Amino acid sequence: MASPTRLMTVLPVGHRELLMGMARDVFFPQDTRIFEEGSPADRFWIIHTGTVALDLYVPGRRRVMVDTLGMGELLGWSWLFPPHEWHFGAEAFSPVRAHEFDGIAVRTLCEDDPALGFILTRSIAAILAGRLEVARAHLLDRYMLHGGPGL
Repeated sequence: MASPTRLMTVLPVGHRELLMGMARDVFFPQDTRIFEEGSPADRFWIIHTGTVALDLYVPGRRRVMVDTLGMGELLGWSWLFPPHEWHFGAEAFSPVRAHEFDGIAVRTLCEDDPALGFILTRSIAAILAGRLEVARAHLLDRYMLHGGPGL
């Protein structure tokens, strides 16, 4: 199986073509905030070029970067699961070109095609598991480095 972080490589050709037919190309200049933690999540992206930083707001402090994403990786999963709000923030670390997908339209497509819905949900769950481990390790490293809860 292909790397679980590369969503399009794990989808069967027919499903991949169906999803890519819904994509539109977008560009984010460097330092652009793509989305904010807690705001409505209604779309997602597959990164074509560039790097995106995922961050988490620490109350009373600042944003903490928890992961970076690059070519071929999925940006955004909160559109799939209620309450459809971003769990992290995202910022273009460099100029980014990506394929953008309407999350509502893709959810509808998944309801109409349960096989697609199953493989997409399973694939995104695998991506989430990997991302949670990366975020956990990053936050633990940061916690240990600074010797306490101050982050």
